[in-house]
Amino acid sequence: TDYGSSLTVSLPAALQPHQPFQIIVRYTTADGPAIWWLDPELTYGNAKPFVFTQGHSVCNRSFFPCFDTPAVKCTYSATVKAPAGIQVLMSATQSTYLEEEGVYQFYMEYPVPAYLVALVAGDLIHADIGPRSRVWAEPCLLPTAISKLSGMVERWLTAAESLYGPYIWGRYDIVFLPPSFPIVAMENPCLTFIISSILESDEFLIIDVIHEVAHSWFGNAVTNATWEEMWLSEGLATYAQRRITTETYGAAFTCLETAFRLDALHRQMKLLGEDNPVSKLQVKLEPGVNPSNLMNLFTYEKGYCFVYYLSQLCGDPRHFDSFLRAYIEKYKFTSVVAQDLLDSFLNFFPELKEQCVENKAGLEFERWLNATGPPLAEPDLSQGSSLTRPVETLFKLWTTEPLDSAAAASSVDLTKWRTFQTVLFLDRLLDGSPLPHEVIKKLSECYSSQLDSMNAEIRIRWLQIVVRNDYYPDLYKVRRFLENQMSRMYTIPLYEDLCTGTLKSFALEIFYQTQNQLHPNLRKTIQQILSQGLNPLPAIDTTAVTTDTPAMVLEDKVSEATNGAISLRDVNVSA
Repeated sequence: TDYGSSLTVSLPAALQPHQPFQIIVRYTTADGPAIWWLDPELTYGNAKPFVFTQGHSVCNRSFFPCFDTPAVKCTYSATVKAPAGIQVLMSATQSTYLEEEGVYQFYMEYPVPAYLVALVAGDLIHADIGPRSRVWAEPCLLPTAISKLSGMVERWLTAAESLYGPYIWGRYDIVFLPPSFPIVAMENPCLTFIISSILESDEFLIIDVIHEVAHSWFGNAVTNATWEEMWLSEGLATYAQRRITTETYGAAFTCLETAFRLDALHRQMKLLGEDNPVSKLQVKLEPGVNPSNLMNLFTYEKGYCFVYYLSQLCGDPRHFDSFLRAYIEKYKFTSVVAQDLLDSFLNFFPELKEQCVENKAGLEFERWLNATGPPLAEPDLSQGSSLTRPVETLFKLWTTEPLDSAAAASSVDLTKWRTFQTVLFLDRLLDGSPLPHEVIKKLSECYSSQLDSMNAEIRIRWLQIVVRNDYYPDLYKVRRFLENQMSRMYTIPLYEDLCTGTLKSFALEIFYQTQNQLHPNLRKTIQQILSQGLNPLPAIDTTAVTTDTPAMVLEDKVSEATNGAISLRDVNVSA
């Protein structure tokens, strides 16, 4: 099954309580939800095979026998033998390499939950980018990774330490993975995994890495004890991420990024419905349901809004920073439930406890946790108005009738905007699609050539607008984009949109031309999208197709529930 089977070990009756004992389990594993084998053709260098694991949330049981729950933490050691020329890395604090034997040895000295044990092996080389950080990537990608991150990670770590106390994991290294990596990023301790595709989008790269840095405190050091309360990791990490970006890039940039994410949250709310149980912070995990199905923007953004609300009760975010430092110190290397956080909060601020803030009408803590729908309160983003107001102005110019395209076109130079401004503008146009033909035609005349030279996060949104508006003059750009993309994040949204409208035959044509450059798992997911409403597709070689990862299952389930109207960008942020 997707979840494996339990192994029951009967202990000797004579074993005394607390008496140490050892169990040895001999096993083999090959394909499974956690383990992704890539042929050389699926890497950037096309030179050597590649393998990586992705354990979140209940996949690592297919990698090694374990208590596959975040409530259980332990240290681990591993011995890995690999062919010459293959670099092996793991999420461990110590490592050695015996070259004559081709054997790597790893040891994680701090207790971690099973899902944070990770391995990657392939044609990887490294460069130091700070006193305690290095970046690993395929040789052809390493110069880009260095140029984007040199000196930056130490800046972010230092800012995080000033807020939340010492970084306890020793090193903070980053490995960039091929485009088959099924999510954006994963916070494996000591070794963050990030999809290489994000390298071209500077602002998204910054946010994604800082989010994973924040997980070093929230999620890795202190972990949610149950998958039903994932917000304890993701909501707190998102809050910490935004405190770090405020310290390093200013409040305006942070507010812009937050506005972009909250827009996506409300978009997801509109699609799923306000009474959908997945919008609760404490979601009920029914037997047989993959916990990653519960991972959505509510986990991140509704969780963030609750944490932000708690910080506002303190009156000064620096007071809340002090509380979070104490919280980390008290619970590090353990797993917690929401009541642990909230009890600690009220005990740290006795004056708030005396005021019974947990029962404030309409904002009760219990309601925050168990009510469906949008956040009960949202942050004040007025400090970002210098960046968000131009977006709102431009959007109104393009959507107010009668259209004054000359005024709209001359009002803003998109090439001078931040990426988050441009994607916020395009997302709002997407929400309003289909647009009048005159509007889409003028938009293309004004912006299409400019957007061609921008990063993939921007280009995919423009191409989704093209598809949702059946704007045929720019369809060749959709084909060109999909011919050069191998990652889920830049293929699934377009295929979903193509198959929702009148362009399914166009999508089929592109897929048949490009399928061999896609990972079998991604190929399988696209086949499922293309098959909706059609007779079964002709047989396609899916050799080595393995079980979809949780991230895949999530996207497929959500797509089915909304007839393809919701896209990957609305669902997955990062782990």
